[in-house]
This record gives sequence, structure tokens and C-alpha cells, in this order.
Amino acid sequence: MNNNYEIVKNVNKILEDGSTRFLDGKMQKEVSKRLKKKYKIFKSYKDAEKVIFYVEEEPKVSLLEIIPKSKIRHQDIMGSIFSLGIDSSVFGDIIIGEDKYYIYVLDSIKDYILTNLDKVGNVKIELKELELSYLEDYEHRYEEIEIISTSERIDTVISRLLHTNRDTIHKIIKDKEIILNYEIVTNNSKTLKEEDVFSIRKYGKYKYVGIINKTKKDNYIILIKKYI
Repeated sequence: MNNNYEIVKNVNKILEDGSTRFLDGKMQKEVSKRLKKKYKIFKSYKDAEKVIFYVEEEPKVSLLEIIPKSKIRHQDIMGSIFSLGIDSSVFGDIIIGEDKYYIYVLDSIKDYILTNLDKVGNVKIELKELELSYLEDYEHRYEEIEIISTSERIDTVISRLLHTNRDTIHKIIKDKEIILNYEIVTNNSKTLKEEDVFSIRKYGKYKYVGIINKTKKDNYIILIKKYI
């Protein structure tokens, strides 16, 4: 299967053959609605966001360390992988921490990536295969941010988050610089939901926790976690 639509449509047949590919949060919800049989969930590490559904034999996954000549960004790693013609379902989470960079990939695509991925953006890199258990206890670290917003619309929330006006956010969206749940945002009025993950080019990656309270003027107090 080479796209999300086919995975959702044929998930029961896929599981008969063994397992799905990597599923992001949105795909996990869509796929679970269609499942007619019991399944297990494979997580590459304790706090993994992208997972694999399987029935019996655990899927074969590899962990690669990306060793760059200088600092690189999450979105640049994704962009470089996509430039190889690779679908998002064949790689799992990208982990960045303390100038270390890691990515989980299906064994079936590992050799292709090792052979062909030699740059991230304009930065030369090396790849090193690690034991899958190397990061099994890894947990994301976050900075908690509270904002006050009149709604949960993505343009309103992000304008408060970045302390700028909505016109600026509309331009960022038009320039395809916001990714929500692994998809480029094109709708200014998209409503954020609990556990949504979004990234903003040059600003970072965030998890939307949701409304935690209201002000006296009935505005929303919203909690957002920034990945650090």
C-alpha cells in the first residue's frame, strides 16, 4: 500500500497478511473504526506517536541515527526523506534532542535510505544503524504554554501563540509552513482538537492539549505543549 487511503480502505486485508505500516494519530483513529478483528499495537519506543497495528508477528523496524555536519531541523529531515519518493507510512517518529537525530523506518526501506539519504537540506549527513532498544524508554520533553484565545481555530490559536496577528498567520498558512497531524494546513479556520500535533516552520513543533479553563470574559485558556 502506498497511501493513507489504501491503508484505511484495506486495513482488514492488510492485517490478514501481517501488519499495517506506520500510522500517525489521525490514521490510527480512521483505521481503528474499520477493524473487524483484534489487533496489537507496536510502538518503536515508549512515547511513540506513530505506531503499527499488527495481529501476530511484530513488524520489523530499524532505528537510524542521523549524524549531520551542522544543526538540522525536523521539517528538513522530513522534506529530504519525501524528496526520495518515500511515503510517510514507511517511517516512524523523528526524534531530536541535544543535537542528536534519530528516525525509525521499516526494515523493507532501510537499505534504500542508507544508500540514498546523504543530505538533509544542504547539510551533509551520515547514517548509523542502532539497536532498536536504544531509545525504548525515551519520552518527549515539553515546555508548557498557556494562551488566552477567543476560539480553537488554528489561525487564532497560533496568532496568540506567536504573539502576532491573524493576517501574518494566514500568510504562513498560504506559504505551506504549518503542518497539522502530518498534513499541510490549507484551511485558516480549521479547528484544533485535543492531542493534535502541529509544527510551524522556524518556530517548532507543538501538541495541542486543549481548553483548561475560561476567563471572566468567557475567553478560552488553552494549554499547548512545545516539544524541546
